[in-house]
Amino acid sequence: MNIPKIQSVRGMNDILPDEAEFWDRFDETIRSWLKSYGYRPIRLPIVEPTPLFKRAIGEVTDIVEKEMYSFVDSLNGESLTLRPEGTAGCVRAVIQHNLMAQQPQRLYYVGQMFRHERPQKGRYRQFHQVGVEALGFPGPDIDAEHILMGARLWDDLGLDGIVLQLNTLGQPAERACHRAELITYFEQHSALLDEDSRRRLHSNPLRILDSKNPALQEVVRGAPQLIDHLGAESLAHFEGVQQVLRDAGQPFAINPRLVRGLDYYNLTVFEWVTDRLGAQGTVCAGGRYDGLVQQLGGKPAPACGFAMGVERLIALIREAGGEVKAAPVDVYVVHQGEAASRLAARVAEGLRDRAIDVLFHCGGGGFKAQMKKADASGASFAVIIGDDEAQAGEVTLKALRQTGEQSNEQRRVVVDGVADEIMSSILDWDEA
Repeated sequence: MNIPKIQSVRGMNDILPDEAEFWDRFDETIRSWLKSYGYRPIRLPIVEPTPLFKRAIGEVTDIVEKEMYSFVDSLNGESLTLRPEGTAGCVRAVIQHNLMAQQPQRLYYVGQMFRHERPQKGRYRQFHQVGVEALGFPGPDIDAEHILMGARLWDDLGLDGIVLQLNTLGQPAERACHRAELITYFEQHSALLDEDSRRRLHSNPLRILDSKNPALQEVVRGAPQLIDHLGAESLAHFEGVQQVLRDAGQPFAINPRLVRGLDYYNLTVFEWVTDRLGAQGTVCAGGRYDGLVQQLGGKPAPACGFAMGVERLIALIREAGGEVKAAPVDVYVVHQGEAASRLAARVAEGLRDRAIDVLFHCGGGGFKAQMKKADASGASFAVIIGDDEAQAGEVTLKALRQTGEQSNEQRRVVVDGVADEIMSSILDWDEA
């Protein structure tokens, strides 16, 4: 009887042990980097009420119109959605739990997001993001901090060739004047617009500026620019961000067509981009979203943040030849015989009590077969226990890693002294 195999959903990938260990090392780097800037973790639900995203992201966006995984809860009829991004849920949690009652918040989250789009290099239907949000900070200094955080991370990860693009979206009233002018301009060129641009013309014309359609590039280049509609306050904020970047020696390019894909942004927007991932070259993007807290039912509060795709960053690390090897265990415990196995289990736990990593052999087998597995494990030592050792209250300690004069030596050690012997040998190897 042939039972058909069930495969994973297209665009939702398994991360197997070798790769998962690489991800673990990446996560450690990320958490250390964020802690160094004073950001604290927050863990958020994967499923949120659908209206949260419609209100935050905007009804007329590709995410809401085409990409969200939404469903109706059969118990209460509520429309729920697998989160397509993290900012809306983070702001919802801050409001719900009144986190800004005492002080502004610097928060981050790491986890899965979901969008129904065509899978491609570094872009999947289930993907992982690192999201960073700062709520309650009104000045350009926090915008610049977020940008400079990115620059430091690329250095920590050993990545180069990632360049910074910067723009400002001004304030809603300024965008409204620009929007009216854009609509008039694009209406005059309506015959050149593609289907998506015609659909967005009256609902979200700013997104037309972000079109990747080569046939539209000439007409987009001639469109009115938002910066011509900005008031003194918006211009001063934008100049404040640029000044901090210049003081830090951080290069950037102002891209007036950088608009971001979500409705909640205002003032500063930025992207870190690379040409090493094909057409989808953005690895980190963000900006300011001062109106979102009030838009989701909270008291008005300034806010900004950014997100980066983990798959894309790991692809860049791989492309650059980077490797993060998981550290092997320190000890592989080999044992044969009932008394030996009982003693071996106690020895393994005793070693773990001393912060020594131990792989305990399971599944039986002779000493020769077990030693092959010990060699293959990458462990530095084999602790071998047979009937003779068990009766004497000893173990045989065999060095598997050849360093200096230590070349596969083995010796008998009393059980109570094996941890000290291992730790002493490790120190000697490190000094060598």
